[in-house]
Amino acid sequence: MSTARPARTQPRLTGHQGYSETHPRTEETAAIARRLARAACATWALPDDLTESVALVASELASNAVRHARGPSARVIVDRPSPERVYVAVVDRAPGRLPELRTPEPEEPCGRGLLLIEALSERWSYDRLGPAGRPWGKRCWAQLKTVR
Repeated sequence: MSTARPARTQPRLTGHQGYSETHPRTEETAAIARRLARAACATWALPDDLTESVALVASELASNAVRHARGPSARVIVDRPSPERVYVAVVDRAPGRLPELRTPEPEEPCGRGLLLIEALSERWSYDRLGPAGRPWGKRCWAQLKTVR
């Protein structure tokens, strides 16, 4: 049984509405990120194929935060900074655990998330958060085009 508090979605008041939620850093976070991405894309009336790409990217970013970060929570962000772009990010508290694109061996059961993000997004990266000498976390993000 989860003791997590309900998440609060925080919409923006101008332009395309953006969404962000903070959740406990648990296995369920990836599914929550997928649902948030799908809900945002439905609100923006984006096509189904793009919606599924955004949902998969959100899920992979959240899975990486669950697997590799530390701290009790992760923040999922789904935004639309312009009509041509969707921005997906996950904030965690592990500034030293940076994403690294690699090609896993065929028998490896995991390690393909960033390859999927690379294939589906226009670009992706990360930003350390906090003071330069003492960052407290990082934001891993991807940007997808709405027009293909």
